[in-house]
Amino acid sequence: MKRTDKQRADLTHQEDLSFAVMNLVSIEEHLAMTSVKTNKQEYLHILAAVRKLRVSLLKELVINPEGEIWCISKHLLAATMRLMETATKHIKTNPVKAHGLEKSAFDLYSLFWLVQKMPQKKRAARVTEVKA
Repeated sequence: MKRTDKQRADLTHQEDLSFAVMNLVSIEEHLAMTSVKTNKQEYLHILAAVRKLRVSLLKELVINPEGEIWCISKHLLAATMRLMETATKHIKTNPVKAHGLEKSAFDLYSLFWLVQKMPQKKRAARVTEVKA
């Protein structure tokens, strides 16, 4: 099946959004560590604002948060970003290792999208059954 231009544009939008979420998770991590290292709670207030934005954006990507899918999705994106950052540090000194880390990041990123495509349970059917 051939993708339409709109489907390609939607995918690009979703991919861009997923990378924004990855970066927001990393910002949260850095703010938490900075708060501890500097013993300044002000960083936690910034972290709360960043987290609020990250949650709202992640809701656009995770449309089926049943079970632990929400957390799984967040951690798949976070691990993807961390592996990409680690790979970048090895590009000059160990390009083979860098490539392996990038491949692992891509695999995790692919798993994120696979999880998003998993079928939703039919909530309407369950509601009807309960009412009957």
